[in-house]
Parts: sequence; structure tokens; C-alpha cells
Amino acid sequence: VQLVESGGGLVQAGGSLNLSCAASGSIFSSNFMGWYRQPPGKERELVAHITNGVSTNYADSVKGRFTISGDNAKNTVYLQMNSLKPEDTAVYYCCVRTVVYDAWGQGTQVTVSS
Repeated sequence: VQLVESGGGLVQAGGSLNLSCAASGSIFSSNFMGWYRQPPGKERELVAHITNGVSTNYADSVKGRFTISGDNAKNTVYLQMNSLKPEDTAVYYCCVRTVVYDAWGQGTQVTVSS
């Protein structure tokens, strides 16, 4: 299964972006769907995830601003990002895990200007 992210770009602080992660196969049976990010010069960190298609969890730094969701019919995972801050600047990666595969996308750049 391949994952392709889109929706990144340059936005001013306070703005919004909606990232999409399209899977080439079904995500219906996933036990984990998540978005990670890697800021310049820093390690990759988990931003938001959905476990077993039900439970959502967020890093404290994005809680209340980001929303993760999945559309099984479209095999797509989304990350709605509001009230963006310069410290949200990073390459964002999606990850989907099932009992059959563990897939990562190639990443999409998000840059937030002050």
C-alpha cells in the first residue's frame, strides 16, 4: 500500500491548512492512522492519531487546533490544522498500520510565516 500526502504549503500565522493522505489500498481495518511531523533539525514527533478507527489522540502542542479524521470510503486520512503557528513548520508524514502492512507517506512541507 502506498500513501500520498498533499495539502501542505506556505501560510501565515493564524491560518489553516488541511492535509490529506490518500492510500492506494483499504484503510478500513487499520489499527493505527497517524500524522507525524519533523521540524528542521529536530526528531520526528507524533502529532495526532486514531486507534482502531475510534479513539483520537493529540500532542499537547496541537490540542484544540488540529483535528485528525479518516474517510474509509475514500481511503483517506485528513489533518485539519487551524490557528497555525511558526513552530508548526515541519515536514508532515502520515502513517497507516494494519495487520497486513505498515505504510508511510513521502511527506509534505508545511511552512508557517510569522
